[in-house]
Amino acid sequence: MRHRKAVLKLNRTSSHRDAMFRNMVTSLFKHQRIRTTDVKAKELRRWADNLITLAKRGDLHARRQALSIVREKEVVHKLFAEAAEQYGNRSGGYTRITKLGRRSGDAAPISQIELIFTVDDKKKKIKKKKKVKAPIDKKSTEKKKDIKEEAIEQKTALDKDVETVGIDEEEKVAVSEEIDETKIEQVKPDDKATLSESDTISEEVDEKAKEVALEEAGPEETEEVETGVKKSLKKAKDTDSET
Repeated sequence: MRHRKAVLKLNRTSSHRDAMFRNMVTSLFKHQRIRTTDVKAKELRRWADNLITLAKRGDLHARRQALSIVREKEVVHKLFAEAAEQYGNRSGGYTRITKLGRRSGDAAPISQIELIFTVDDKKKKIKKKKKVKAPIDKKSTEKKKDIKEEAIEQKTALDKDVETVGIDEEEKVAVSEEIDETKIEQVKPDDKATLSESDTISEEVDEKAKEVALEEAGPEETEEVETGVKKSLKKAKDTDSET
């Protein structure tokens, strides 16, 4: 008869089965979640709940019982140090199993088992203090008004200065234009001498060209050329007298 032996065999011997669940429990407390088949996850829940109750008890005998199951000492020390804060006053429900579907190789149902941590309600319910408005000082408000008025006055003064500067610039432009015109009228004596020499040279060239044209042309054409030359000379004299 099999009384008080409600354990899943999983087609394994007892030594193989115990070693497998010891490894799975250590990895669960180390990584806080693992993936395995549904049947193994349900059996692993029993092992995890037993170890968490030992950690909440926290005495030396409970620590030694946990060390006989878990493979790594660091995991046991961490579990016993954080069990009271993470699990609080709960008496069960330390793990959660979620089904993930079937495995691709043999179509076995896969599920994820993870640890559930609780937080104290006192930490959640933190009341935010309302900010109290400070009393308004009349003196500070008056000082602010005075500062604003001074700033406005400074801005207006700057605008006026800008306008006056613009007028001065226009006057400067007009004066510069007048100076340029006077400079154009005032020519240096050396420049005048060069101009007179160039005019005399051009007149000599014109006279020679006229003489050649008169020799080649007939008597009627010579008379017309002479009249044209006389008129051009008169115009040149008039322009010189005007200058």
